[in-house]
Amino acid sequence: MAIPKRKERMTASSRIYDTLRQDLVNGRFEAGEKVAISALKERYSVGLSPLREALNRLAAYGLLIQENQRGFRVPSLDREELDDISGMRRELEGMALERAIRFGDAEWESELLAAAHRLKRADMAPEKVDEWEQLHARFHRTLVAPCGSVWLLRFIEQLHDQFDRYRRMAPEAPEVRRVLDAQHGELVELALERDIESARELMDDHIQRSYEVALGGFAIRG
Repeated sequence: MAIPKRKERMTASSRIYDTLRQDLVNGRFEAGEKVAISALKERYSVGLSPLREALNRLAAYGLLIQENQRGFRVPSLDREELDDISGMRRELEGMALERAIRFGDAEWESELLAAAHRLKRADMAPEKVDEWEQLHARFHRTLVAPCGSVWLLRFIEQLHDQFDRYRRMAPEAPEVRRVLDAQHGELVELALERDIESARELMDDHIQRSYEVALGGFAIRG
């Protein structure tokens, strides 16, 4: 009987981990906020054991800070950290994109076209923000998927989550958003043409523009 209970606990832990991860990235908790475990148990209807496992995983992932015996806290937002995250994104995503263009096959091309198409359709429905965010993340994952390094993809995924904490707390920038949306299609075209140099240059510009949007969050906080 112990094995099924352990599997049940792990399933609950994975479920709450995924839910909390999205809520932290989406800014549903304030930066610097103390996370009360008792409140989380009630809010997410989850047991203490799987919740603690999920919180420990999120702390190891960098979306929470563990404070010895005092529980957990949401990391603050820091300009230097944002600069660091953006710089690492440019380096690692540029590397992954170059390798993906070299190694990607016909199946990858089809998946990339499909991911871009779904994202473009979501661009037409701005009220569906959560759906767009999911499709946006899937597009970027698909773009670099055949890079050949599981660890590189893991680091990129973690950087995206950290970066999105900043971006989603910034005010909307419709004009920049239109440019960024158009760049998704341009990245696909360059990838299919196997134009590595131009694709890397465009990816750098894409990340830089997103970074400038994220900076807006600091402006409104003063």
